[in-house]
Amino acid sequence: MILLQRYLVRLNVLCVFFLLCSVTAAERPLSYQTDIEPIFESKCLACHGCYDAPCQLKLEAPEGLDRGASKDKVYNGARTESVTPTRLFQDALTTAQWREKDFFSVIDSTDGMQSSLLYNMLALGRKHRFSDNEKLPDDITLGLQRVNACPKPEEFTDYADKHPMGGMPLAVTGLTDQEFTTVSQWLKQGAPLSYQTFDLSEDEQRQIQDWEKMLNQPDKRHQLVARWLYEHLFLAHLYFGNGSDSKPDHFFKLYRSSTPPGEPVKPVDSVRPNDLPPEHFWYRLAPVRGSLVHKTHITFALNDKKLARTREQFFAGEWEVEKLPGYSYDQRANPFQTFADIPARARYQFMLDEAEYFVRTFIRGPVCRGQVATDVIRDHFWAVFQDPDHDLYITDANYRAKVSGLLGLPGQEDDLLSLGPQWLKYSGNRNEYLNARHQAYGEKDPQGPTWKSLWDGDGKNHNALLTIFRHHDNASVRKGLIGDLPLTTWIMDYPLFERSYYNLVVNFNVFGSVSHQAQTRLYFDLIRNGAEQNTLRYFPKELRKPVVDNWYQNTGKLRLYVSYASVDTTHPTGIAYQTNTPVNEFNDGLLKRFAAINARPDPINRCDGEDCHRNGIAAWLKEPETTLVSIASTLAQDLKAVNFMPEVTMLRVENGNGEREIYTLIRNRAHTNVAFMLGESLRYQPTLDTLTIYPGVLASYPNFMFNVQADEVDNFVAAMRAVEKEKDFTALTGRFGIRRTHPQFWTYFHDLTRYLEEHEPTEAGVLDMNRYENL
Repeated sequence: MILLQRYLVRLNVLCVFFLLCSVTAAERPLSYQTDIEPIFESKCLACHGCYDAPCQLKLEAPEGLDRGASKDKVYNGARTESVTPTRLFQDALTTAQWREKDFFSVIDSTDGMQSSLLYNMLALGRKHRFSDNEKLPDDITLGLQRVNACPKPEEFTDYADKHPMGGMPLAVTGLTDQEFTTVSQWLKQGAPLSYQTFDLSEDEQRQIQDWEKMLNQPDKRHQLVARWLYEHLFLAHLYFGNGSDSKPDHFFKLYRSSTPPGEPVKPVDSVRPNDLPPEHFWYRLAPVRGSLVHKTHITFALNDKKLARTREQFFAGEWEVEKLPGYSYDQRANPFQTFADIPARARYQFMLDEAEYFVRTFIRGPVCRGQVATDVIRDHFWAVFQDPDHDLYITDANYRAKVSGLLGLPGQEDDLLSLGPQWLKYSGNRNEYLNARHQAYGEKDPQGPTWKSLWDGDGKNHNALLTIFRHHDNASVRKGLIGDLPLTTWIMDYPLFERSYYNLVVNFNVFGSVSHQAQTRLYFDLIRNGAEQNTLRYFPKELRKPVVDNWYQNTGKLRLYVSYASVDTTHPTGIAYQTNTPVNEFNDGLLKRFAAINARPDPINRCDGEDCHRNGIAAWLKEPETTLVSIASTLAQDLKAVNFMPEVTMLRVENGNGEREIYTLIRNRAHTNVAFMLGESLRYQPTLDTLTIYPGVLASYPNFMFNVQADEVDNFVAAMRAVEKEKDFTALTGRFGIRRTHPQFWTYFHDLTRYLEEHEPTEAGVLDMNRYENL
């Protein structure tokens, strides 16, 4: 009893002490960067970080919070005209300018913090508490199907009446009591904002000067190369380093600025990077501001070695520029003619050296939604590249001159009436180009292509082999050949590589009209078909038609007849085949012949023995990883759980010592063909869906997450195999899943970012939970 009394006395003293400390903390002036930003980054940024941030409220930086919210949608499929862009840090720089664009404040208040939209949304989110790890009510709409109301402050009362469970953070474990108190006190103090400052190292300053000096040389050769480099790097988060082993101190973006080196950067106002600039401008590097969001964090390394190689690639040879090209319609539409004076080999090799970056730009960015684009490409495929010495566009000047005019891209005209004529013009040119390509390669290489015509990364560059996953919600590009043998593999030559980039990155406008976006997507369909035709040359000529018939089943045959150039069934391949399944045999040949540069061998999805796990992993992981092999690359008809899984599920496996490994489970959809932008349900083959399992975080938008103890992985796999109906899968998620209402949801969710910081620090950024599902 005495011990208990002493304990109670001490407990009371501690309570008084912490209460006083709490009061003292509440009364002190709060700092945005120290006190508020960590809360927003932990609980808000996971939804408010990309173009599709609800109500355009972007919280990666205080400038986004100050800008506020908007009722206008960035993504609007019914938009008949392009709209003025609203890119943070670019299209307006002051609060007043954003108010002119109809953005309204979420923090300003004339009647105390109770009338602040931010406070009211957070307070509404605390009124309804869900039971731990329960499923949400079905009437809460999540993901891309959700229609955001975006109320202004004066409209909040009506909003709360209509959406009593629509508080923030939406339908997820919310702010702690302490976090809510801190934000409330900050709002009570007037919501003071402080802005990020940068203290660049001497080495960073030196490298900025070196790159800006090269990019701003006055001679015509340097001017033309600088323009080409800018158009290829404007989307990148650039950093000064030699690899991804450690996170750089700062990332940078490349701008066209109205101010010269030595003065603050003032970006030129333009929608696209190849829009007409003012008469006087300079290429400038400036630090990336705010928190890093994984979806838009696409990195590119600048360093002394890269600068030296760039100079060697572009300026070592003798070539001249008689007249600099302008920025007319045709010059924006056809980069092959615009940059014809720059040696084609230099352009292609620059892209090959960093192929993962360039493919990421048009597969993962710049848009935050991919559902239309994914209807014209497969969910999972591999990509390899034609060797520059075997690419006729690089080696044959006459061929290059003949076909360059046929390689223009649509999308510059964005009114609805231009859709049909633009499509006919550019698709006709593309098909004429393919016919010319078939003929030229048949004449120059009558025995057909061999393995030597594929780029081997010069024996050391892992960018030579890439895996692409592209789904509605997620996109991933990784060095190495991941997953089971895919249905298609793209072989990209320079014309295809460059057109993909300009079509989907440089010339694409996320704020464009439905006509512009349709033209872009329709041409992407032609790009996919072009990659397939490039690959078909490597198959026996008598087996090409059966392969194409398998790729284009049912309605796809109509598209083959109407839209595409005929497949070359005349010229042979230089590769000897032993089977009648050339796609699998070719892919197997890639694995064997290019094993030395395959960055990611995959014994999980391509198990060829009993103990299938990666080499060099911790002993405690070997058995769990081998167990997972039994469900990897399994068809949905044989593993019914796949039918109920979202596109991307994260699997966290942990042991009793606090160690963990994270796997990405990717559901790959199967289709009779991918030749149309719309009508996916008519072509979908759900029983042929497969599950790819691979270590690491391979997606920006996790749709769900499992947490499984290492000694429970066999039970998890058994439960997966036992699923027959949706109720079985619901029981599985209840047992192993981390639902949005899990009390430690944010701990588990942000552990994905911590994993990236540990294993790929250069690539790490906050993941997006906008599309985390209610399973």
